[in-house]
Amino acid sequence: MMKSEIMTSPRGRAHASLTSARSGATALALLASPVGELRLIVADDGLAAILFPDHHGAAVSPVPTAVAPDHPVLRLAQQQLAEYFAGTRDQFTIPLSPRGTPFQHRVWGALATIPYAETRSYLEIARQIGSPTAMRAVGAANGKNPLSIVVPCHRVIGANGTLTGFGGGLDAKRWLLDHEQRYRSWA
Repeated sequence: MMKSEIMTSPRGRAHASLTSARSGATALALLASPVGELRLIVADDGLAAILFPDHHGAAVSPVPTAVAPDHPVLRLAQQQLAEYFAGTRDQFTIPLSPRGTPFQHRVWGALATIPYAETRSYLEIARQIGSPTAMRAVGAANGKNPLSIVVPCHRVIGANGTLTGFGGGLDAKRWLLDHEQRYRSWA
C-alpha cells in the first residue's frame, strides 16, 4: 500500500508524493454536496476514498459503517471539499492513503497534475506516465481512482472531447467540469 499527499509546486501545479504506509484503522464521515452525499473514508491517517452515493466496489475494505466526524483528516477533507464546492478552493492539501497497484499510483499521480478547470485525454495521461500505448490501462486505472475530485479523474475525457465514464456518473462529471469553468477566473 502507498500513502500519497497532493502537493503544489510554486507554479500551482499539483503533484502526488507517494510513500509507504502501514495498514490501520478506518473512519468514515459523510458530506452533503451538489453531486450527492459523499462518503469520506480515512485509513492510515490519510484519506483513502471519496465514494459517491451509488459507488460499488472495494476502494477500502471493509468500508467502515460508524461515522467518526472528529477525525482530523476527515475534518480537513470536509472543509476543503466544502470550499471546493463553494468555488473558493482549486487545490487540495489533504494527506492521502489510496490503495492501488504501482501502475495505478503512477496514473493517479498524473491525474493530480491536471490543472483546475482543464482536461486531458487518456492518451495524454498515457504519454505523461511514459506508456503511450497504455490508454486502456490508463482508463482502467482512472476508473479505479478511489479519490474522485481530490485526485481529479473527472478531468479526463475522450480523445475527441467527449465525456467518458465516471464513478459518480456522467451528470456528476459534467457538473464538476462546469463548476470548475464557472470559478476558473480566480484559480
